[in-house]
Amino acid sequence: MTRYSFLLLLTVLLLNSCVKDSVKHTYTLLKPVYKAKEAVLSEVGSQPAQALNNPGKIFVYGNYLFVNEINKGVHIIDNSNPSSPVNRRFVNIPGNVDIAVRGNTLYADIFTDMLTLDISNPLDVAVTNVTRDVFPERQYGNGFQADASQYIVDWIKKDTTVDYQDNNGNRCWGCGMWFSTEAMQSLSSSAVTKITTGIAGSMARFSIVSNYLYAVNQSSLVVFDITSHTQPDRLNLVPIGWNIETIYPFQDKLFIGSATGMFVYDISNPVAPTYTSSVSHIRMCDPVIADDRYAYVTLRAGSECGAVTGSQLQVLDVSNISNPVVLRTISMTNPYGLGKTGTLLWICDGTDGLKVFDAKDPLQLSLKHHIRNLEPFDVIPLGDRIIVSAKEGIVQFDASSPGKITELSRIKKQ
Repeated sequence: MTRYSFLLLLTVLLLNSCVKDSVKHTYTLLKPVYKAKEAVLSEVGSQPAQALNNPGKIFVYGNYLFVNEINKGVHIIDNSNPSSPVNRRFVNIPGNVDIAVRGNTLYADIFTDMLTLDISNPLDVAVTNVTRDVFPERQYGNGFQADASQYIVDWIKKDTTVDYQDNNGNRCWGCGMWFSTEAMQSLSSSAVTKITTGIAGSMARFSIVSNYLYAVNQSSLVVFDITSHTQPDRLNLVPIGWNIETIYPFQDKLFIGSATGMFVYDISNPVAPTYTSSVSHIRMCDPVIADDRYAYVTLRAGSECGAVTGSQLQVLDVSNISNPVVLRTISMTNPYGLGKTGTLLWICDGTDGLKVFDAKDPLQLSLKHHIRNLEPFDVIPLGDRIIVSAKEGIVQFDASSPGKITELSRIKKQ
C-alpha cells in the first residue's frame, strides 16, 4: 500500500466514524396493549348495528351480507332488497379479518385463533368453539414476537429519536414494533335441512368445499372436517411455503395465492391436499380465481408487496393443471380482488377504480366499463348482481342490461 493510499483510507475511515457518531434517526414505536384471551372472548357477540368504518372482506350467505370490519368484527347486513340493504347487527370480534359461512355456522379468525359461531339467529350469534393457533404466524413486523398467551387489542404509538448506531439499547426489540417515519406513512397509506355454503371473494383466506373448511395462514394450509358444524375437527396441516395470502376453490382444486407465486393443490382426497403445480413470479401480492380452462391473477406491486413497479393482471392457461402457462399480461395500477361471471371479468384496481373486461376470449381481453368513483378492494359477482367492498363502503351493481352497469345501492362508510 502506498503512503497516499494509506492516507486516503485513513481519511475515509475517520469520516465514516464522524458520520456514525452524529447521525440520528426518528422512529415510531408501537407498543402492544395486551388483554387476557378469556376476557376478549367473553366480549364476542352481537351488538347494535354500527356504521362501516374500515370495511374489508365480504361473505354472501342467503339474503345476508357478512362484511368484515378490519380487526374489529363483522357487520350483518340484510340484503333481501339489494336496492335498499339494511345494516342489522355488528358482531364484535377483535382482530378479525376473515370469515366463512356454512349452514348456520360462521367461522372467523380472532387474532391467532379461529372462532366457530352459531348464527341460527343472525341477529344474536353465540360462540360454540375456539380453535387455537390456526394462524400462529400472524405478522406484526420488524421481528416483533407477541406474547402468544394473550391477545393484542391495541397499540400505543410513540415517536422517538435515537442514535443511528444505537441498535441494541434504545431500540428495545422486545417492547413493540419500530418503524421509520417513512414506513409508518406506508403502513397507514359469513338447524337447516339443506346445508348451504356462502360465497367468498378472491381475497379470502377461508374456503369451504363440501364438509371441509380450508384455511391458509402465512405458511400452511389447514384442513378441518366441519361435518359437525359447531365443533370443527382439525385434520391436517400442509406446509406450502411462505407469505401465503389467498385461497380460491374450483372443482377439485384449490388455487392458492402467495407473495411469490400461485400454487395449485388437488383435493380429490379432501383430507390430504396434494401439490399439483405452481407459477412463480417476482414478489407481489396476488389473489387468484379460475374457471374451466383459465386462471386470472392480479399482481400488486409496491409497499408491503415488495416491488416498486409492474402491477398487472395475468391470464394463465390451466387446461393442463400440472403445467400452468402465462398467456397474457395486462398492465394495472393498484389491483386487489377480482371476480368473473359469464364473459365479464371484474377487477378491483384500487385507486384506479373498478374495471370490467370482456373475457369472451381471454387472450383478447377488452375493457368495457371503467367505474372511477370508488376505490374497490374485493368483488363478488352473483350472476347479474355485483357486490363490491370499497374504501367508500359496500356498493352493489346491476349488470343485467347488455352494455350497461347500474349502481343499485351504496352503504357508505362513516
